[in-house]
Amino acid sequence: MKSTIVVSILGTQLDYVGKRVDRWARWRPNVSLCSQEEFIVNKLYMMHDTHSSRLANNVAVDIESISPETTVCLENINFIDPWDFEEVYAKLYDWCHQQRFDTEQHDYFFHITTGTHVVQICIFLLTESGHFPGRLIQTSPDKHNQNKATGKIQIIDLDLSKYDQLATRFDKEHLEGNAFLKGGIQTKNSAFNKLIAQIEVVAIRSDDPMLLTGPTGAGKSQLATRIYKLKKKRAILKGELVSVNCATLRGENAMAALFGHTKGAFTGAQKERSGYLLTANNGVLFLDEIGELGLEEQAMLLHAIENKTFHPVGSDQTVASDFQLIAGTNKDLKAEVEKGLFREDLLARINLWSYQLPALKDRKEDIPANIDYEMGLFEQKTGQRIQFNKEAKQLFEQFAMSKQAVWRGNFRDLSSAITRLCTLASSSRITVTDVNDEIARLQDSWQSNVLPKASNRLAHYLSEEQIANLDQFDIAQLNYVLSICEQHSSMASAGRELFDVSRTKKAQANDSTRLQKYLRKFNLTWSDLA
Repeated sequence: MKSTIVVSILGTQLDYVGKRVDRWARWRPNVSLCSQEEFIVNKLYMMHDTHSSRLANNVAVDIESISPETTVCLENINFIDPWDFEEVYAKLYDWCHQQRFDTEQHDYFFHITTGTHVVQICIFLLTESGHFPGRLIQTSPDKHNQNKATGKIQIIDLDLSKYDQLATRFDKEHLEGNAFLKGGIQTKNSAFNKLIAQIEVVAIRSDDPMLLTGPTGAGKSQLATRIYKLKKKRAILKGELVSVNCATLRGENAMAALFGHTKGAFTGAQKERSGYLLTANNGVLFLDEIGELGLEEQAMLLHAIENKTFHPVGSDQTVASDFQLIAGTNKDLKAEVEKGLFREDLLARINLWSYQLPALKDRKEDIPANIDYEMGLFEQKTGQRIQFNKEAKQLFEQFAMSKQAVWRGNFRDLSSAITRLCTLASSSRITVTDVNDEIARLQDSWQSNVLPKASNRLAHYLSEEQIANLDQFDIAQLNYVLSICEQHSSMASAGRELFDVSRTKKAQANDSTRLQKYLRKFNLTWSDLA
């Protein structure tokens, strides 16, 4: 049978009642602990400081008189400030580290009744983390017991999985975080839901950079905003969200906008500017289209991420800013690295948590929920409640989820379509006629966007002589293939769209290989397209 070993803190107030006979009628935490009939303490390590040595000895004598089975070991630990978390934790940690715990021979408990609140918190942390390999025990007076000095004990189990109510609360909080990141939209796409679930965990537990990739309009900036709001909601950060579209930053202005500048640092710098990185201190810096940054800005950004410091333009003074970076891009940054347009070390630093947001056409089962969401947004913005009639809604959803709907602008196209339908609806009802007009408008827009590109696309990749030797069939087909490729960041995802039916009939899809072979017929490679 295992012996019981308890570690406790001397209560300089609660354990002190003098040496008179009536002290036995008073409840004292450490004496009460060793007075229990059904809980025999074989060894008690009682911690105290030098100033309380006499009290510790008196309490030890009383314990040994009422519990001969208990060996009291006095441990002298001096806390300069028992409310200093760092000092208390370090000294308790060192004490635990010096012990030789034998859990096969002994059951260990840490008495958590006495000591400052900081001491109790540190005891909890050391026990919960396993540095102290035991359980927590608490003593308290028992009003219903005639022998009030004995009191009662309670063992605290830190296995939260046993507490169904707590577990349910944690699960509910987790689901709320998921729903928050999805804007409250009830999405059905399993891959997207899995992605959001991991982002929610990372957003709460990590402040390392995050990279959001995906086509234009896939919702990168909206997701970055929700990540920030979730962290703010959980009181993880105090600063602001600073959103920057790097495509708008060019030349010397890019450096100054990001890192700030001193007065007179360059022509036109009439006053000092703090810059986006400093503004984002203790908050989140969202750099959309990070692939558009110049190499010099990339180098300074890498230094700022790793060291939390940088130099404003024109200054030799170091400025500190502790921000979390969320980067967004629709480019294949690995291909950009190969072309020398993006720093490999920066990509390695921001690629720790990388998430590819799918295009709207790859989440067609989520389109009805997003239609409802956009209708709700229109109502919030305008105060007008617009609804589809039954046939019109069926028609629009059927089109939106069909292969005819390419959704080149992704959620931006869907948002624009709903805005037009709601604005033009008569008597607050969207009719079949309204939907047919919008479908025609969308198809015309998508076609007109493709045609100018198609007429110039081949000239961008092939010489005039190569184009002259192509059949009209090849020209039309290659134009289409290239238009699809330009919408994807990888050969595999482009292949999945191009071979969407035939790939399902193969044991191995080989989308990348099939696309690679097709491009090779025209002396093209994926890197040429990137």
